[in-house]
Amino acid sequence: MKRLMTIPGVGPICAMAVHAFAPPMESFGSGRDFAAWVGLTPRQHSTAGHQRLGRITKMGQRDLRQLLVLGATSVLLHVRKREELNDPWLRRMLAEKPPKLVAVALANKMARIIWALSVKKDVYRAPTAVAEAAA
Repeated sequence: MKRLMTIPGVGPICAMAVHAFAPPMESFGSGRDFAAWVGLTPRQHSTAGHQRLGRITKMGQRDLRQLLVLGATSVLLHVRKREELNDPWLRRMLAEKPPKLVAVALANKMARIIWALSVKKDVYRAPTAVAEAAA
């Protein structure tokens, strides 16, 4: 749980909820599978090789989804108040999209990071502008 609390927006309550409500992370094949289990991925309407993504389904673990969206909203409020934004992805999203949509997208990203940290037993490292420019 201490590893999860290093992620911005994930506090002790959210980390405890992940530990209590989620099955073992190894049972999910990827971070997207975990985010879908929580209910943070768009519904797919795919046919004939065309992939169309709809709205967020809201199917899944309700309590965990609410905590992740609440944590993402607090990260966005902190970013707006301090006006220092080190994450290029978040900066680009805030410039292009409405704030509530960005909060749900950030919650989805946080769920994927939670899965990765839990499976790899690694520590969270914040993205840097140099690392994203190289990719």
